[in-house]
Amino acid sequence: MRRHRVLFVCIGNSCRSQMAEGFARAYGADVLEPESAGLHPCGVIFQPTLEVMLEKNISLEAAESKGFEPDDLAQFDLIVNLSGWEFPYPTATPVCSWLVEDPISLSLERHREIRDQIEARVQELIAELRARPG
Repeated sequence: MRRHRVLFVCIGNSCRSQMAEGFARAYGADVLEPESAGLHPCGVIFQPTLEVMLEKNISLEAAESKGFEPDDLAQFDLIVNLSGWEFPYPTATPVCSWLVEDPISLSLERHREIRDQIEARVQELIAELRARPG
């Protein structure tokens, strides 16, 4: 089965896109080669993100908050925009937007709810990619 290169993008690459990449790696390695990045990377993974992902047995300890070069977007098959903003770079790569609240300043309970929303969306994406022929 073909593996699809997917870039998950949020603002700081410290919460949402990191969670999406973590779930994609854990659940969809047979169909996905996930990466994540931020439009304005903040350089750290938010501590509550690390905590709530560990509750799902997914460690992000080795993850790094990073950006991307617009010229590199062509190497992906899909860009998943979790930033809440319109994706600011023109690209031939398909872009889909998932409206997911930024948990950066929210309670740990709300952080968990957002984690679970992202997990469900990633599972839907994986199922869709597995169902594609070839």
